Amino acid sequence: MKIADVRLTGLTGGTVEGGWAAELTPEDDVHTVVEVLTDEGLVGVGSTFTSSHLVAAAVRLLRPLLIGERADEPARVSEKLRQNTFWQGRGGSVEHAISGIDIALWDLFGKLTNQPVSRLLGGNYRTRIKPYGSLLFDEPDPLREKLRTAVARGFRAIKLGWRPFGRRDAKTDELLVRTARDAVGPDVELMVDAGGSDAHWPHGYKWALRTAHMLAGYGVTWFEEPLSPDDLAGFAELRRHAPLPIATGEVLTRRQSFRPLFEQKCVDIVQPDCTKCGGLTEAWRVAWMAHEHHVGWVPHGWNTAVGLAADLQLAAAMPVARYVEFLTPSPYVDDLVTVPFRPDADGLLTIPDAPGLGIELNRDALKRFGAV
Repeated sequence: MKIADVRLTGLTGGTVEGGWAAELTPEDDVHTVVEVLTDEGLVGVGSTFTSSHLVAAAVRLLRPLLIGERADEPARVSEKLRQNTFWQGRGGSVEHAISGIDIALWDLFGKLTNQPVSRLLGGNYRTRIKPYGSLLFDEPDPLREKLRTAVARGFRAIKLGWRPFGRRDAKTDELLVRTARDAVGPDVELMVDAGGSDAHWPHGYKWALRTAHMLAGYGVTWFEEPLSPDDLAGFAELRRHAPLPIATGEVLTRRQSFRPLFEQKCVDIVQPDCTKCGGLTEAWRVAWMAHEHHVGWVPHGWNTAVGLAADLQLAAAMPVARYVEFLTPSPYVDDLVTVPFRPDADGLLTIPDAPGLGIELNRDALKRFGAV
């Protein structure tokens, strides 16, 4: 079975806020569904956290290397794409496009073999895992309501991130965290994401260390992106002295970019995003690298139901995995598949065991959100 075509659908109309300095609108096109079609009619589904315009340009570059290739060798094919575009790739939107293609190829491989991707990645260590509801910070009153809604939806772990946290003063930051803890009570885990990859991030090591001590006082599980993603020396120093785990890695692409985080002891938790870092193939390599360096691994998943499905398959196949990120609420997570993901009574997600990623696209929703 050969690869015959690639179909792209940019998602608009349901894009959630990003918390960024230049805020997103619902019509912004920042997620793309990638479908790889075979000459026998089978279709694999992937997703990438990149505008469909950039993905389309990258696919034009990649197409001669992809069309006619085998449909059942995802790791080799995606590495072929990566190795043969080094002069225009090595990260950025080309690697993001490879990510979506790679996920779709793993979905195809699972469908061809009638196996879930988790088994093809090495086998299943678990059938359920805890999702953390991923939300943006807000002013105290709306923040309290967001949190109560998330807890009512079954989440037993919640991450809060980005503005206004870290954008005003220390008093505001502590007010927000105190509000969150009071709203969810002592039994729901809280994580905090400063969003240090935002444009012109103003804070350095000393701010991060002071803030880490404040967060530890409220029982926060980890402190994410407290520094600019490229401040490796700052992360290494912070990890040594912070009283709670430090996490980062969502913006990195290619396994080689993650290696310094481990070698320089920069993080307690690494967070590759399979819809950007190189697909399931690269995310699997990074997760094992983390395991071998005694670093925690939690996939970054601020994207789509397809990305969440890929994260779940990888989480099943890793010996140590505690969480997946679950963007909530989001039409691209809640509406894009025929059987939406929902936490169960224990606050856990059941990992699909159907072939491939174990999902089916809701074609009506895809048409509704599809960028023209």
